[in-house]
Amino acid sequence: MGIFDRLSTLLRSNINDLISRAENPEKMLNQLIVDMRTQLAKAKQQVASAIADEKRLAAQAEQEKKLAEEWEKRAELAVRENRDDLAKQALLRYNEHVQGAVQLQETWVKHREETEKLKLSLRQLNDKIEEAKRKKNILIARAKRAEAHKRIQETMSSIGDKSAFETFERMAEQIEHEERKLIAAAEINEDLSGDTLMQQFHSLEKADADQQLAALKQRMGLLGAGSPPETRQLGKGATEAELVDDEDEHHS
Repeated sequence: MGIFDRLSTLLRSNINDLISRAENPEKMLNQLIVDMRTQLAKAKQQVASAIADEKRLAAQAEQEKKLAEEWEKRAELAVRENRDDLAKQALLRYNEHVQGAVQLQETWVKHREETEKLKLSLRQLNDKIEEAKRKKNILIARAKRAEAHKRIQETMSSIGDKSAFETFERMAEQIEHEERKLIAAAEINEDLSGDTLMQQFHSLEKADADQQLAALKQRMGLLGAGSPPETRQLGKGATEAELVDDEDEHHS
């Protein structure tokens, strides 16, 4: 597994862990950015190590080439000095370094290709992290908007619950009913209190006093002509005016 495969797996693991804990979205996104930066720093170190290995391989291949050239020159010197035995040994060394240079060159070429891929992946990862940083605020805003919408829906649901209002109305009706019962009881107590017969006579006496006062004012000339006093049936149909006339005749 490559370093970026391990990085991707680690990031997914962190994301799943944060989501499973249902943390605050803003906190979760900030933590993800921190994790990404941490892993990016580690990836940079590993890419730097790969680049260092590439340079070392290139230097080793170059060194092998130089050694091959030196042994080739020694073989030529041995031939000029008629030392074929030394020339053969120098050529053997030359061949060894040539083969080593070829192998190191091939290894270096492959490693360089892999290093270039790592560098490209590193740049892409860095770009994604920068994009994530730019999107973070948007995602946080969306999360807050979703949370606000959720609270609004919960509030609307609670407002739509009529049970409390219905209970209130029932209590109001019950209180009004009790008040009406008290008023009715008071009226009954008033009707049944004392001697009802006496109450009726008191009402009659009050009416008699009013009519007597009107008759007195008429005799005193305080009432205009043609304004007979009010009369009321007493006894067997006699009017108070007649009684007053009778009384006047009796005195004369």
